[in-house]
Amino acid sequence: MVASLTALYSTLDPTSVAQHFAFYELYPKTVEGKQALKVAWDLLSGGRSGSDPEMVLPTLDPKPIINFVNRSSQTNFEMLTEEELAVIEKLSQHLGNRKLKGSHIWDQQALLSLPPEEIDLARGLMLVEMGGGADLKNKVRSYEASMDLMALQISARLTKEAGPLEKIRAINDYIFSEMRFRFPPHSLHAKDIDVYTFLPSVLDGRRGVCLGVSILYLCLAQRLGLELEAITPPGHIYVRHRSSEGLITNIETTARGIDIPSERYLGIETKKLQTRTIKEVIGLAFMNQAAVSWHREDSKTAATLYEKAQPFLKEDYLLNMFLGFNYLFIGKIQEGKTLLKQVKGHIPEHAISADTITEDYLLGRADAEAIQAVYAEVDETRDSILKKQKKLEGVVQQFPHFRQAVFHLAVTYLQLGREKEALPLLEKYIEMNPEDPTVNYYIAAIQFQRKNFNKAWKFLKQSEAIVFPKDHQPRALKDLRKALLRSCPEA
Repeated sequence: MVASLTALYSTLDPTSVAQHFAFYELYPKTVEGKQALKVAWDLLSGGRSGSDPEMVLPTLDPKPIINFVNRSSQTNFEMLTEEELAVIEKLSQHLGNRKLKGSHIWDQQALLSLPPEEIDLARGLMLVEMGGGADLKNKVRSYEASMDLMALQISARLTKEAGPLEKIRAINDYIFSEMRFRFPPHSLHAKDIDVYTFLPSVLDGRRGVCLGVSILYLCLAQRLGLELEAITPPGHIYVRHRSSEGLITNIETTARGIDIPSERYLGIETKKLQTRTIKEVIGLAFMNQAAVSWHREDSKTAATLYEKAQPFLKEDYLLNMFLGFNYLFIGKIQEGKTLLKQVKGHIPEHAISADTITEDYLLGRADAEAIQAVYAEVDETRDSILKKQKKLEGVVQQFPHFRQAVFHLAVTYLQLGREKEALPLLEKYIEMNPEDPTVNYYIAAIQFQRKNFNKAWKFLKQSEAIVFPKDHQPRALKDLRKALLRSCPEA
């Protein structure tokens, strides 16, 4: 038995805190079990337990900390005692986020007064999302302790000389392989997207949408002294590292941290990737929650959440537009119009053209109900597409010059594989809005599939003429041009 236990102990990963804790739990009274506990503690303390008297294995029962490290996603989160928190915070006092002023604040006004580079993302997010309550500090500190232990486990696998790329690989291995954080199935995240964004929920269930896992990644990076940027292509967020030489490493948090080329994130309408500060990321969390309420047709809550995002996203074009729309939906017409007038005609630096919904509303080409129909969500089912289609048909009949209603009606036909009905709607739209490069591309692609090559060339060139002068050459246009050249050389 002793020989087999020794052999089993020898198979443990020497850098794995979790494995050594698990071994101790199985064999706590054996020599090997006690050694496993000591090694796990040495790994967590970064080897300081032998030289620093304050880092030695504490006399308190290690079980709660072991449970915290090896907790299953099926296990309910339990807050730690003051004594347990003190031990973990002592172990974690050298982590990078402790140098930030934001790691020492406990109120939102202090948070808002900080420059973005001084904000501790985990502390800031939980302060504003959890609100008040007698147990707020204990709850926040317990979740922070969870992330501290995660960072310490990652750090145990790194050398002191580890550079940014080694840290990224170690975080990826830990989050996606060891802890098995995953993107939830579409049917789940569409229903409970707020659950998969809220940081404590992501930690508890180990499932998160792009924003939820990106936030966790940034929190761990702050602890490990790894500088990352938050990047927001339309409808998405991921993180990236930029080296001192300008070399970019993208980290796609919905695909286990793989490095996807930056070009893949650009669309026909998106010429540049938008970088967000840590302070703005907190605002994005509120925007995400607001979007959930909006799609649940609770515009009053949505407006409140968009308002909460405002201090963190000063003069944000998209925030002001969405808040303006939701003001309209709840009858705050003047407030809504005031915001929409501010964003009308504005072209963000990362975009090719301005949004047309705001302009059409202010010109009387749409009302609040028509805007709601455009933003109505569809899921993977045919019924939901048909339901939106029926709404939009009524809107287009009432407001024939509401451009986005015509476009989104065409999209519903494309989603159903009915290009024949979509094409005349797209052509009607392009007559009203000829400077839309995306719809010019859609028409070109449909005409190419129908082997109407001259028409395909016409609309492709129109799309190129819009985006090329703005120093943007989208991959989709390049690919369609290559396909056209193979089938029908340019006239």
